[in-house]
Amino acid sequence: MTFSIVARSSDAHVFGVALASSSPAVAARCAHARGGIGAVATQSLTDPALGTLMLDALGRGAGAGAALDLALRATPFAAYRQLIAIGRDGPPAAHTGALAPGTRATALGSHAAAAGNLLANPGVPAAMTAAFERAGAPRASESQTRAFGERLIAALHAGAAAGGEAGPVHSAGLLIARELSWPIVDLRIDWSEEAPLQQLSALWERYAPQIEDYVRRAIDPGSAPRFGVPGDCGPG
Repeated sequence: MTFSIVARSSDAHVFGVALASSSPAVAARCAHARGGIGAVATQSLTDPALGTLMLDALGRGAGAGAALDLALRATPFAAYRQLIAIGRDGPPAAHTGALAPGTRATALGSHAAAAGNLLANPGVPAAMTAAFERAGAPRASESQTRAFGERLIAALHAGAAAGGEAGPVHSAGLLIARELSWPIVDLRIDWSEEAPLQQLSALWERYAPQIEDYVRRAIDPGSAPRFGVPGDCGPG
């Protein structure tokens, strides 16, 4: 009931997750990322605690495969779960339990991993990793974070174009973490009767130009840009 991708920038400065599902609020349960550490998706009869466990392991220096193995040993329900993880270095890792529902598949790339269950066809994850890695590095005039987000959005749309979920998709999300202790992007379409991916893309287009402004307001509000809205007469 979910298709997702976890990824890192080639210099491991930026990590992110993009995903979509027929279930409501998919990103609230399934997307996990920490700046400087890694990104994880936990899906298929989701246990969000496994995401925290894997990120903790990645933070202690474990590779993605070791972090995933630790999570699987910690749960008696590994057969139901589908997990993907990527750390600062080394290959990503994926697990699909024998009791995960419907048509399910995973795909591993150099800097990304994708997975899905209840899919229209098993080629969906491979289409997602291919789209992410095909996009490549940002152009000289482009923000690395913004380019990274564009690649994740492109991967999500590639998964949908390849068939996506077997049934209608109703929620989608985008989570991006950088050097800070909090995600710099956490965008969600928690329920839509139609077109949640298009709504997520539109939300991203609105938010992306303001990412660095919101970062500045957190770390140095005195130098942050003003909001430019009625009543704004001081620093942002």
